[in-house]
Amino acid sequence: MPDALVTDESRAAWRRLRPTTWAMCALVFLAAFESLAVTTIMPAVSLELHGAALYAVAFAAPLASGVVGMVAAGAWADRAGPARPLVAAASAFVAGLVVAGTAPTMAVLAGGRLLQGLGGGALTVVAYVVVARLYPGDLHPRVFAGFSAAWVVPSLVGPPVAGLVAEQADWRWVFLGVALLVPPIALVVLARVRGVGAPDPVAPEAPEPDRASPRTTSGASSGETAGAAGVATGGRRVAWATLAALAVLVLGISPELGGAATGTLAVVGVVGALAAARPLLPRGTLRAVRGLPAVVADRGLLAAGFFGAEVYLPYLLTRRYDVPPTFAGISLTAAAITWATASWVQGRLGSRLPHARAIRIGTAAVTVAIASAAVGAALRAPVGVLVSAWALAGAGMGLTYARQTVLVLRLSPPGAEGTNSSAISVADSIGASLALSVTGVLFTSVAHRGGPVPYATCLALAAVMALGSALVALRVQPHAERRRPGRAQAPPSAQAPRDASAART
Repeated sequence: MPDALVTDESRAAWRRLRPTTWAMCALVFLAAFESLAVTTIMPAVSLELHGAALYAVAFAAPLASGVVGMVAAGAWADRAGPARPLVAAASAFVAGLVVAGTAPTMAVLAGGRLLQGLGGGALTVVAYVVVARLYPGDLHPRVFAGFSAAWVVPSLVGPPVAGLVAEQADWRWVFLGVALLVPPIALVVLARVRGVGAPDPVAPEAPEPDRASPRTTSGASSGETAGAAGVATGGRRVAWATLAALAVLVLGISPELGGAATGTLAVVGVVGALAAARPLLPRGTLRAVRGLPAVVADRGLLAAGFFGAEVYLPYLLTRRYDVPPTFAGISLTAAAITWATASWVQGRLGSRLPHARAIRIGTAAVTVAIASAAVGAALRAPVGVLVSAWALAGAGMGLTYARQTVLVLRLSPPGAEGTNSSAISVADSIGASLALSVTGVLFTSVAHRGGPVPYATCLALAAVMALGSALVALRVQPHAERRRPGRAQAPPSAQAPRDASAART
């Protein structure tokens, strides 16, 4: 098919799907806004509800339940299409917001956050499936650039808006206001995907994935067989996701306990999270096997490095440089701006910037940035150096995150987009959780040395994780593509069985 025809069809599809694109970006925006807004208002919430003991749990709960939501929604969307999972995800998200917004106690609020995380995690995966099923492949970078921007922009407006709402009205409206906005926006997406069912089964003559493994199930020779396998696999995956969620919850609360209990729970959480995550990820992910497993592993390591470092930079500026908290937040704002900008640039470049190259450049930039921040912390470099380093990290994330998701969809066989989208989301969540817990324990253990040591040590560990991501990025391109670099790219539906087979080696 001539390139011009593909371009014309893609442009037509982009115009036709514009309302759906805006609606999905709005849902992502609201989820991100709520997450950041809660960080701002939670001290006031904890004070009013007398819930200091459950402060950490209120943050860990949605992160933990989000893992279950991601896995359940991915398996369901693969079996039945995205419409029903979308309704369930939006309903759970809204219900959690309402419970949190009307909570009389901190325990009830934590329960609402648990339900909210379940729906929020599911919404993310459903959005990925909608992109895979409705949009041409060459539009994927542009759509995911919009998603990235929708996650980043709230970091600029979320905290001040939440503070204003809490001061002028009531902190409860931070939850309830978002709950009012989600249903009409979700209906716009539902109107488009209502007729989208399960994908066509893989043709019998095509190389099929190994159906015996729950980590690589992608279909069967008949719709009936695929459905039965999907139900069984989905049930096992949700069970493992629940165990992973419990481990993530343990990781979230371990730094709050102090003493030997912190180290013990951290070890239990790390081991439990990795053991439970293994069946949820493509076979070979923990070994970074070339192709799809390496992409998923790369996301987990990148999230661990970036988010493991992010929480310490404002802390460093506030405690070691005596920078006011508002100004310390500029470091995060700088990264948010460069993340959004780089994401927009990679979306506009499209296929002119190959996925593997974008991921390699981005992960290298994040590694250099975090390592620079670690050295700067140790040497007490000027504030401008640290802020500039973190701005570079944001640019690397913007260049990489969207392309990792695009590559996962392109390497997924028909019917496995939801499962593999949930896998990369699980890797993201668990990678960040592991890093936050381990760096928290490490910070506590070296805090007695004082000075820049605790901050530089945690940033150095985050840099090592980012370096692992940069090394794994060398393996994200399947062997078949490396052997035939000049061959025209096949459409995702034709290329998926070969890529899935390569990913299992």
